[in-house]
Amino acid sequence: MPVVIIKMRKGFSTEQKRTVVKEFTNTLVKTLGVDPSVVTILINEHELENIGNAGKLRCDP
Repeated sequence: MPVVIIKMRKGFSTEQKRTVVKEFTNTLVKTLGVDPSVVTILINEHELENIGNAGKLRCDP
């Protein structure tokens, strides 16, 4: 049973997240030959103040 954890910033729409879940699921079904009912996608959303990149917070200019 594949479990995919997606970590991303807050702010994406429900429709965008629906599409991401559908596409990841379809890829796993095609690649691994599993039934879609066993695929779980977890989306963890984070504020930009809680994400660092290249030595600084994403909320900083």
